[in-house]
Amino acid sequence: MTDLSLIRNFSIIAHIDHGKSTLADRLIQYTGGLSEREMSEQVLDNMDIERERGITIKAQTVRLDYTGKDGKTYQLNLMDTPGHVDFAYEVSRSLAACEGALLVVDAAQGVEAQTLANVYQSIEHDHEIVPVINKIDLPAAEPEKVRAEIEEVIGIDASEAVLTSAKSGIGIEEVLDAVVARIPPPKGDRTAPLKAMLVDSWYDPYLGVVILVRVIDGVIKKGLQVKFMAGGTEHLIDRVGCMRPKLQVLDELGPGEIGIITAQIKEVAQARVGDTITTVKQGATQALAGFKEVQPVVFCGLFPVDAADFEKLRESIGKLRLNDASFSFEMESSAALGFGFRCGFLGLLHLEIIQERLSREYDLDLITTAPSVVYRLTMTDGTVKELHNPADMPDPVKIREMEEPWIKATIYTPDEYLGSILKLCQDRRGVQTGLTYVGGRAQVSYELPLNEVVFDFYDRLKSISRGYASFDYEQIGLREGDLVMMNILVNNEPVDALSMVVHRSQADPRGRHLVERLKDLIPRHMFKIPIQAAIGAKVIARETISAMRKDVTAKCYGGDISRKKKLLEKQKEGKKRMREYGNVTIPQEAFIAALRMGEE
Repeated sequence: MTDLSLIRNFSIIAHIDHGKSTLADRLIQYTGGLSEREMSEQVLDNMDIERERGITIKAQTVRLDYTGKDGKTYQLNLMDTPGHVDFAYEVSRSLAACEGALLVVDAAQGVEAQTLANVYQSIEHDHEIVPVINKIDLPAAEPEKVRAEIEEVIGIDASEAVLTSAKSGIGIEEVLDAVVARIPPPKGDRTAPLKAMLVDSWYDPYLGVVILVRVIDGVIKKGLQVKFMAGGTEHLIDRVGCMRPKLQVLDELGPGEIGIITAQIKEVAQARVGDTITTVKQGATQALAGFKEVQPVVFCGLFPVDAADFEKLRESIGKLRLNDASFSFEMESSAALGFGFRCGFLGLLHLEIIQERLSREYDLDLITTAPSVVYRLTMTDGTVKELHNPADMPDPVKIREMEEPWIKATIYTPDEYLGSILKLCQDRRGVQTGLTYVGGRAQVSYELPLNEVVFDFYDRLKSISRGYASFDYEQIGLREGDLVMMNILVNNEPVDALSMVVHRSQADPRGRHLVERLKDLIPRHMFKIPIQAAIGAKVIARETISAMRKDVTAKCYGGDISRKKKLLEKQKEGKKRMREYGNVTIPQEAFIAALRMGEE
């Protein structure tokens, strides 16, 4: 039983690449969590993709023992959170499980968009925030300027900010002392009914679903019959422990402690992040606040390049779903691409990661259809429908209004790129809501339709700002828009995989761009092939692939012109017949290239 005054629960929040995971490594190493031999770079990032990209996808937790200057041994529970906007809900649950946070800011880069988003969440949870200025040994480091920026932008006192270099190991002891001195201990009642928050869950092939919990009140022990209040399921706990970062089995978890439990649960979907765990008998009557169902935001179709891989794809998606309950999938078929799945994701990075994990861990070649968002349709008879797949669009005559999701975006950029970024947001139907200057950088606020952001907004933003601009967004609800369904017809046949919902003002340029690309990508046939972009019956763009033809008049030497005309007429008839019955084969590469609309 640990004394509450000796427990410190804290998370590390920062923008991508400001050194969160490296700082976590040094803290683990300093407190003897792992020996020198077991240590590896970014020890809490256990996926290959996380290490390669230098991002954290799954929040990880580790328990450390640290003997302070007063001679007491403190139990430190460190939570390394994902920095990316797609995983904002995971961050919010991790923060709710803590009493304080280390705010890591790069001494060369300063405050960036996601630093702000996560700090405000932390302040909402009433946390004690300890600023840590990292990478002070870089030649471009300006710790004093960054200190002033933290005070100016975030409004927290940075006079006692800890100066560190996680890579070189400078200032690590000072960070630990600051955690002990400035972050308050948790509160909790050991005798009250059990109340624990489900912070995270992941699938282990040997143990089943492993659940990370923060105990608020009461005690969790092996053999306890517990109930998930939002999920409504009951389970028997068969293991209680903590991560140091290796699993260590414990007798119990008391109030204020963070640890893991297993209860022979087979699917992560049953253990939903943010749920409240209590005992079946004499349990808590009220759940903890803040639980919400995670809703997919971006949808796209995943199809195997080789149709024979469909079963393998089904199996692989099922396995991935065991480990990540935040993406959804259902089967769909397309005339052009065969059988596949319609999947929903939390955002674009999430989509990219799932796709990369499928191709890397399960050795699959995939085609991804153009990503789309969820639209809300109000029909003329008053019913409301959700549209996930553009191919399911009902007859426009029956639709009274169509709403699309909007986001509020915050962009930080050095001054010289501001003009081109404003133009990019304007082109994407953005509404500017604010522009302020912080140090030498501009902070722009825009309201944008999510439909315009899912295509290639992030890539374009990075390329026009040479990677210096940072971008963070939050959803702000649905708004009515003048949206239309754009179909692509090849030889007068609609190609369902290329159909998309666009704003009327964007339909012409996007349709023209797509048909021009298809003209270059589809090989020539023996007959003429028209490629058209159409809204309903109105064609808005057209390109024609000319036919390959044989010179039938080559054998005519001199003689009457009518002989040549006769041969050409005969050929024309044949071409016409061929076009009526001929099939256009669109190669897979053409689909893949056409769906990558980003490279404009």
